[in-house]
Amino acid sequence: MESGAECETPLSGLHQLYIMGNLPKKKFEGRIFQYLVKNHEKFRIFDGNMDSWNDFLSWLYPRLARAVDLYKDLGSSFDAYITGLVNSAAREYLCRETDHNMTEYICWRARAEENILFENEPEYLQADSHMSIPDDIKPRQVLFLLLKSYFFVSEEFVKQVSKAIGMNAGLVQRMVDELKMRRSEKESEIFELRERLHCQYYRCLAYQKRMISAQPGTVYREKMLYRFERARKRYQSMKKRLEGKRMSASNRMIAEILGIPRGTVDSGLHAIKNRLAPTVQ
Repeated sequence: MESGAECETPLSGLHQLYIMGNLPKKKFEGRIFQYLVKNHEKFRIFDGNMDSWNDFLSWLYPRLARAVDLYKDLGSSFDAYITGLVNSAAREYLCRETDHNMTEYICWRARAEENILFENEPEYLQADSHMSIPDDIKPRQVLFLLLKSYFFVSEEFVKQVSKAIGMNAGLVQRMVDELKMRRSEKESEIFELRERLHCQYYRCLAYQKRMISAQPGTVYREKMLYRFERARKRYQSMKKRLEGKRMSASNRMIAEILGIPRGTVDSGLHAIKNRLAPTVQ
């Protein structure tokens, strides 16, 4: 069993035992670790927070083996060597932790904003058992309106509308299904663009945070400012592209499905819009 006095041996003394072959390497590394745990106040790192100190030492421990191999007695004691190692490693550790916390914050913020923009599932229209179309609205105009609202209608609703306008329900349903298939393809494009936009948003925040944390007037700060401005411009361009994506069926798309000119669809929908608009007294 090892005595308590042996555990208190300074690092240089432990190193002497190690090079003389009286202390195996793994045991030597363990003694260094024990020494650092017990003498945290000598390093004045983490403001005396033992949890942070222990986390740091756990991160540092795998590096001790390499540090022992690299040590050469060139006038500096092993104690000074380990002290320098701890101080330089602590700076690296703090930088890593700062960057990790920054990244974590950015990811949470980006995801939170993305969740706010999440679209709810649509409520599908249910048809009345008795549906009638006003005499001054043409059946073709009703068909245009149905296809325009393709994503919000049920199969039963399609059947009722088809019956009311005198069309084959199967044919109308195939038109609706075709529009839904095109929507699915567009959803994939939008999802991919949204993911890219999310990544670009992360880059903007990362560059901005690093720029703010850098010392004013330094080359690093100017570099982060340049990268932030470039990333922000690209983000705005991608955002504009995403905003231009529409999930609703365009008049051109409806015209393609029906095999008619787009102008016919435009005029038909304009007419039904005027017919259904409330009259201003």
